[in-house]
Amino acid sequence: MTDFPGSPDSAARERDAAESASAFAHPAVAPDRTAAYGDHPDQVVDFYAPRDGRTGAPLVVLLHGGAWRSPYDRAHVSPLADFLARRGFAVANVEYRRGGDDIPRQRDGAEPGAGSAGPVAGRWPETFDDVAAALDAMPALASRELPGADVRRIVVSGHSAGGHLALWAAARHVLPEGSPWRLPAPPSLRGVVALAPIADFATAVGLGVCGGAVTQLLGGEAGSVLDGDAGAVLGGDAGSALGGDAGSALGGDAVAVERAAHADPGVLLPTGIATAIVHGVEDIVVPPAVSEAYVDAAARSGETVGLTLLGGVGHFPLIDPSADACAVVAEELAQLAW
Repeated sequence: MTDFPGSPDSAARERDAAESASAFAHPAVAPDRTAAYGDHPDQVVDFYAPRDGRTGAPLVVLLHGGAWRSPYDRAHVSPLADFLARRGFAVANVEYRRGGDDIPRQRDGAEPGAGSAGPVAGRWPETFDDVAAALDAMPALASRELPGADVRRIVVSGHSAGGHLALWAAARHVLPEGSPWRLPAPPSLRGVVALAPIADFATAVGLGVCGGAVTQLLGGEAGSVLDGDAGAVLGGDAGSALGGDAGSALGGDAVAVERAAHADPGVLLPTGIATAIVHGVEDIVVPPAVSEAYVDAAARSGETVGLTLLGGVGHFPLIDPSADACAVVAEELAQLAW
């Protein structure tokens, strides 16, 4: 939960708390196989085979959320992975390095957790290194660990911060020249289904999403979040390639602005990859305005991104197998995969 301009009332907060409790009440589901894509303990993927034993199942690559912070790992979306496996998908639940109090610095001279009460969000560049490496290794890993999976039909999905990473993974071919993660051609994906994603950095920073997580991810100072008037931050062309809006949103932090050019899905457009977003209208963690800004930026680039807004739904039902919203997620995945 987070505070942002137009902060939610007590009823909204109670709804969010109840939805969060329901999503996190499910016990973790053990994978069928686990494989490493690197040497670090967090560089692993949990694989879930389709429960009906089918072959040729499309593969959903799942990236968990948690504001890119270490207390949240892939275990909390393992019930979603199992839910999708029961719907006939093969699933790869990816772990990646996240921010924590053990980070010596995000940039020269910055102390861990500076300007915030909790763990730093993300590791630069390791978070992006890992997602790129996991996706690059995925066809070979999945073919070995889940022989029944069809690696020609891969859909990437992710929730919240993981939704950001899913959108980013599909945009690596449009990264700036010289980026270490840039691909020479579009990745071989059937599409992306992003769930309540932190999809547009200028809007997310302007709304104070996840306590300054975007600014921390980029190595900026958390204290710069919401400097000045949030309305001014969000004015004008939020999708411009890190022009005035993004610079204002990031408090004029040159390092953060430079890094955002390599990390912000809202400026890495068009991708040419089929993309759908599912977002709850009642989401107070990542407000739907963040996804709407991304969809608008895509439209300005000449690309259409599907946006499904679910009434009466907040942030967490999208990953809660006991919620009706999860069935909508499965349907969106199926439309791209089959």
